[in-house]
Amino acid sequence: MRPQASADKIEAVRCSSFGRMAAGQPKGYQAAMDAVRAGQGFSLQAPGRTAVGIWLLVVAVLIIAMVVVGGLTRLTGSGLSITEWDPIMGAIPPLSDAAWADAFAKYKLIPQYAHVNAGMSLADFQAIYWWEWTHRLLGRAIGFVFFVPFVWFAWTGAIARKEWPRMLLLFVLGGLQGAVGWWMVMSGLEVRDSVSQYRLAIHLGVALLLLGAIVWTALEYLRGTRRGGPRGVTSRQTSWSFALVALIYAQMLLGALVAGLHAGLIYNTWPMMDRYWLPEGAFFNSPWWINFFENPGLVQFDHRIAAYAVMAIALPLGWSVRKHKPGTEAVNAAGFVFWLTIAQVLLGIMTLRTHVLVPLAALHQLNAALLLCAAIWLAFELRGISLPSAPGPNPR
Repeated sequence: MRPQASADKIEAVRCSSFGRMAAGQPKGYQAAMDAVRAGQGFSLQAPGRTAVGIWLLVVAVLIIAMVVVGGLTRLTGSGLSITEWDPIMGAIPPLSDAAWADAFAKYKLIPQYAHVNAGMSLADFQAIYWWEWTHRLLGRAIGFVFFVPFVWFAWTGAIARKEWPRMLLLFVLGGLQGAVGWWMVMSGLEVRDSVSQYRLAIHLGVALLLLGAIVWTALEYLRGTRRGGPRGVTSRQTSWSFALVALIYAQMLLGALVAGLHAGLIYNTWPMMDRYWLPEGAFFNSPWWINFFENPGLVQFDHRIAAYAVMAIALPLGWSVRKHKPGTEAVNAAGFVFWLTIAQVLLGIMTLRTHVLVPLAALHQLNAALLLCAAIWLAFELRGISLPSAPGPNPR
C-alpha cells in the first residue's frame, strides 16, 4: 500500500506541473482536455434564435433588392427580353456571339420588338437583357440563401420542428413568386407589347406578401413572441398600425397598376392634374368600374389619393407613439414610419414632376418597400394590446 501511495503522489505532482505549463492557455483549455479524456470530443456551438432572425433579415434585404431591380426592369422596358423560362440552365447567360444572336432572334419574334424596339441593335438588346437576367438571378439567389441555411438551422435545432412547416411554406411562396413572374411575362409574348398590369400587380403582390411574412418571422426570432403590447399604447393605435400595413400594401399594388399602364407619364403636375382635380374622362370606359383598373388617368388619381390616406394615418400614428414612448423598439419603429412616409410622398411628387426619371422612380419603389417593412415592425411592436382605448391620443 505504501509504494502505491508514493506512485499516486508522484503522478499528482506531474499533473500539477503540466497544469502550470498550460497556465497560459485559455480558460476553457482544462475543460476541453477533460472532455477529450471523457471521450466527448469537440463540437461546434449550435446557432440560436438570433442567428435565425438575422438570416431571415438577410433574405428580406434580398427580396427588397429583387423588388427594386424588378422595378428597374419595368422602367427600362427589359422585362420581355428573355422569352423562355428555364429555372436551372437559365442562370447561365449567353456566353458566345452565337448564343447572343439566338437570344436576340427569339426576342425579334414577339410584338414588343415589332411595335416598340424595331431596328434596335444587338448592344441595345444586351442592355435590356442584363436587367431581366439580373432580376431572375436574384430570385434564384433568394431560393438558395433561404433553403441551404434553413436545412442547417433545422438540423442543429435552431429552428424547432414545429416551425418547419411555416418555413417550408415561405419557401413554397418564393417558388410561387417565380412561377407568377413567368405567367406575367407570358402575357406580353403573343399579342401585347407589354405585360398585363393585372399580372404585374399580382407579381408584386406575392413578392410583398413574402417580404412581409419574412420580416414578421424574423422579428419573432429576434424580439420574441410575447403577447400584450407595451404600456401606454391603446388598442386603437394597434388597430391603426395594422390598417396602415394593409393600406401601404394596397398602395404599392396601385403603383404596379400605374407602372403597367404607364400612367406616370401623364398628368405630370401636382397637386392638380392639368388644372383639374379629377382627370378628364375619368369614367370614359364601360362598365364604369373598369376605369379604376384600366383608365390611366383614374389609376394615377387613385394612387395619389391612397398616398394621402397613408400620410393621414402614418404621420399622426407615428407622432402619437413617439410622444407616449411605450418602449424603445416601438418608438424607433414609429420614427421610421414617420420619416419614411414623408420621404415617400416627396419622392412620389418628384417622380411625377420629372416624367418618371428612372433613378427617382427606383428610389420611390425602394422607399415604399422600406416603409412597408417599418409599418410591419411597428405593428409587431404594438401587437396583442388588450387595453381599452384609454390612455393615449386618438391618432386622427
